[in-house]
Amino acid sequence: MGTIDLRAAADENSIADLRSQVHQLPCCVRFDGPADVSHYFKPQSSDVEIDGVRTEEAHFRGRKLQGATISLPSGYSGFVLGQASNLNANGKRKASMPAEENQCWEVKAKFDNLTYWNHDSLPSKDDTFLRSFHWFSIAEALHKPVKVEDLVVVSHCGKDKI
Repeated sequence: MGTIDLRAAADENSIADLRSQVHQLPCCVRFDGPADVSHYFKPQSSDVEIDGVRTEEAHFRGRKLQGATISLPSGYSGFVLGQASNLNANGKRKASMPAEENQCWEVKAKFDNLTYWNHDSLPSKDDTFLRSFHWFSIAEALHKPVKVEDLVVVSHCGKDKI
């Protein structure tokens, strides 16, 4: 079992701000390491506006991408997590549980918007990625505490139908 340490997220100065730097690409990149992304990936604003959102264009591995930058819903934040150091102040491994049993993660960066990209179509409100954001309001409704008044209304509605 692992843990996530969100304490660094409270201190804005201790973590990187990735505002306008997070991209959801419609592909899989099989590389895990440093890359000079800003040298090769250069999104440009386009003159097209759809549903009140200005679109952007970019190219990745020779394919044209069309995207839009969206803000995360109010009350939500995005975090980039990294594995926390398993060393103490002396540089020695902490004597807790074995690393594979007790993985600890910590906040490395934060973002409040992201750009999602499509291969062959302009961004729209019907995109699967955008529609997934509807889940936030559904989850909120499902997990909202039930009040006594709500139960009374529901029980009276049921009696009227019998």
